Amino acid sequence: MTETTSITTRPGLTFTTDVAGPAGGTLVLLLHGFPESRHSWRAALPSLAAAGYRAVAPDQRGYSADARPDPADLSNYAFDRLVDDAIDIADAAGGAGKRFHLVGHDWGGQVSWGVADKVPERLASLTILSRPHPKSFRRALLKEDGDQKHRSRHHRAFLEPETGPMLLADNARRLRDGLFGQGVPKAALDEHLAVLGNPAAIEATLAWYRANKGLAADIGAIKVPTLYIWGDADATVGPDAARGTAEFVEAAFAMEVLPGVGHFVMDQAPARATELMLAHLRKHPA
Repeated sequence: MTETTSITTRPGLTFTTDVAGPAGGTLVLLLHGFPESRHSWRAALPSLAAAGYRAVAPDQRGYSADARPDPADLSNYAFDRLVDDAIDIADAAGGAGKRFHLVGHDWGGQVSWGVADKVPERLASLTILSRPHPKSFRRALLKEDGDQKHRSRHHRAFLEPETGPMLLADNARRLRDGLFGQGVPKAALDEHLAVLGNPAAIEATLAWYRANKGLAADIGAIKVPTLYIWGDADATVGPDAARGTAEFVEAAFAMEVLPGVGHFVMDQAPARATELMLAHLRKHPA
């Protein structure tokens, strides 16, 4: 059974978190993206728990009301702080210094790449959904004849001060129709918007983009066994960035392409993604 609880980390931030599975089970930390929430993992948590894992899915910095430093100070949302949050949550939930499995989608994937780069010895495995390795993404973004620049055009809008109110206007119509308009069920939209669909939360979540323009991150080759899941109908991540990810992983690497699935993999193909995730975890025990 999934339980919603609070996890307080060493810096004093308190994260709203869904947990499932035995307290002594190997930790699987699951990090959501934008504009989503811990609810991204609603289908995965029971399956992970049934397999004996301790599954932990937090609303991340800015999404959790008690882990929301002032977004006007963008240093509060610098990439290294987002990475440190993940490590601190793992320490609080699974035990300081213990190895764990890390799963991330979209921005949560970006943070997961950062964790794997910073503390590879802590990770038994890495599973990334949608978000390419930052160097592969950057290379595709800079291609003059590529389409990644067009796919990522919404990032520029997120930097503008009027974007937050605009996204929430008219019952968050632009979020519902624009970003989520890729086959995400209405029930899932409502769950995510219950977390970020208010002015304080939306400004904090947009601070992730404003503090880390262009999703730039100095991340080297990954030395953790990695599974990369990408839907070939992803409107925001093109094939160049996705398929180039393999070049930046030096450990065991597998890429799974989900035909007809868009960017929001766990809201669109949760059963298949969870099945792939579990197989990867079993292959690389902690």
